[in-house]
Amino acid sequence: MRDAASAAGENAVASADLAGLGALADRLDEAALLVIAFTLRRSGLFPDPAATHSLQDVLAATKAAPRHHRIVRRWLAVLLRENMITLADGRYRDLRAVEAAEVERALAGLDAAARGFAHGPGLTRFFQQSAAYLPDLLTDAISLQALLFAGDDLDVADDVYRRNLASRYTNQAAAAVIRDFVRQRHHPAKVLEVGAGVGGTTAEVLPELDGLGVDYLFTDVTRYFLTVAEERFGSRIRYGIFDINAAEQQIPAHSMDVVLAANVLHNARHAGRVLGGLRELLAPGGLLVFIETCRDHYQLMTSMQFLMSPPASSPDADFEDFRRGTDRIFPSRQEWLSELESAEFREAFAVPEADHPLTRIGQHVFIATA
Repeated sequence: MRDAASAAGENAVASADLAGLGALADRLDEAALLVIAFTLRRSGLFPDPAATHSLQDVLAATKAAPRHHRIVRRWLAVLLRENMITLADGRYRDLRAVEAAEVERALAGLDAAARGFAHGPGLTRFFQQSAAYLPDLLTDAISLQALLFAGDDLDVADDVYRRNLASRYTNQAAAAVIRDFVRQRHHPAKVLEVGAGVGGTTAEVLPELDGLGVDYLFTDVTRYFLTVAEERFGSRIRYGIFDINAAEQQIPAHSMDVVLAANVLHNARHAGRVLGGLRELLAPGGLLVFIETCRDHYQLMTSMQFLMSPPASSPDADFEDFRRGTDRIFPSRQEWLSELESAEFREAFAVPEADHPLTRIGQHVFIATA
């Protein structure tokens, strides 16, 4: 399976400029730091070098919705890490002076950096739009969903989840492993996809399963995505609601041959508990395949992390595993492998390998057997 996954992933990015992709990621992160600092300044914070502010001062000035407080704390942490702000006696000061013109130059420069990548223009436009609306995203005056799915258009979402090089690698690696696994079954396989969202991974996996008699159940936690998926995939698959964090599931234990999860398991309140729950859904010898981002990019803190904030009804909700109290969202590659072992999966591995150029992007596909 490791060989099949690696070969399919490499084929998906053959002749691609992986070094250039890393450079684009660096440019996005550099621009994100400027946008974060400018957003704080335009909230009236740090008007001069002598001004100091507590965390509560920052939260109040930005008018951040309580459920997004974690994002503001992450902003301050990365500004500290990058020496763009200082902290003493619980008060922040010396935020680097960032003016609108510098932000505009950084954002405009992304267009040139994105040329040559099929997904580049869409990805950078989405980041630029998120940056422009960042104060409104903080206060929940606008939702990131409204920017990502404007007019129910999936083009930007496909740039984020499907067309970019890292996703092409992981989606094709996942599809190849699932295809080969299903072909070896002695009966029509049952595949459950959880947190399927806009179906970016589904669209790559389904063609590989044509003619194999697979019963494919596409699920998400909200009906919005089910409606979108039905328009996209029609009656060739089934649809249903599934919440990875629910204490009880409607799907019978040991009834699935494959469980697929793409960019959703970081939302597990307790990673180990959710992995154990997914193992219970798999028949003996069944396959778990999931894709995860294992690196906390700065540009995600100005865009996609707004999708990961707790609900407004419980804004202080925190993770219940090793991430508790850290404001982290994404477990590392090694942490996921350790959690798979603790959840009693066998033969767990991840591709690309740790020394691969795409590791700079931090997206991996994990594969393990129940």
